[in-house]
Amino acid sequence: MWKSIWAIVAGALFAIILTTLVDVTMLFSGVYPKRGLTDATALLATAYRAVFGMGGAWVTARLAPNKPMKHAIIGGVLGAVIGVIGVVVRWNSDLGPHWYSIALAILAIPQAWLGAKLYELRLIQRQRQPQQA
Repeated sequence: MWKSIWAIVAGALFAIILTTLVDVTMLFSGVYPKRGLTDATALLATAYRAVFGMGGAWVTARLAPNKPMKHAIIGGVLGAVIGVIGVVVRWNSDLGPHWYSIALAILAIPQAWLGAKLYELRLIQRQRQPQQA
């Protein structure tokens, strides 16, 4: 059970750490405005969050002791729940467009599925390759 929990936590940490590093870099470099995202910057943030979310799901699938897709989807569901909380918290704020928070919540499960699918496809590919002596 601890390996399963670690797989999900590690995937989440991967995505959170990378996202935070890019967010801070974008803010300090002047790409992001000091207060609130525009539609263009929200689209940029959505794009790299989706990529990092897929990467986090890949990490989860890779570390899962069994059933990699199931572990990644659990992480995606947790991400979707956190995303819905984000929609509620940000709704009456001026931090950016409403669609941004909604998109993050909606994309959590599909990006988790895709990250795990990429892991599974790579695993199948490795199993088909002849063993080198």
